[in-house]
Amino acid sequence: MDPQYRAYIEASRPRLYRMAKENYGLELNVGQIGTTSRSALIGGKFAEAHGVGDAYHDRVFRAFWQEAKDIGDAEILADIAQDLGLDREEFLSALNDPLYVQRVVDDVQTAHAYGLSAVPAIVFENKYLVSGAQPYETLVEVAEKALAEAGNA
Repeated sequence: MDPQYRAYIEASRPRLYRMAKENYGLELNVGQIGTTSRSALIGGKFAEAHGVGDAYHDRVFRAFWQEAKDIGDAEILADIAQDLGLDREEFLSALNDPLYVQRVVDDVQTAHAYGLSAVPAIVFENKYLVSGAQPYETLVEVAEKALAEAGNA
């Protein structure tokens, strides 16, 4: 990882921790900077295909952000998958399955088309990008604007 980028991330952590605590009541215990999430993303595609995508994503999120676990470790991911009722060996095999790998590649290409290169990032109504750790009020404001423009408010 680029040393300047690492320094930027480290410098922004106190703000992130404060926002998580003040806005969401969360205590963060974040995993190591530079953790590769590709396996977690591929596992997410497998979990989605088996009806537990939301639960998987929630559990992986908590594992990294609150339990400081390495979500690049296939065994940690397999433990999560197994806890959600997925077959451990099928899950581990899926991490190298070209179908699920391609789905992640497609998502990355879509993200780059939006101009995204970091997380967190949320795109509302294919129009509004909210990037970085933002206060809850900012997310609500953008969501309400997008809904109003879509005629749903």
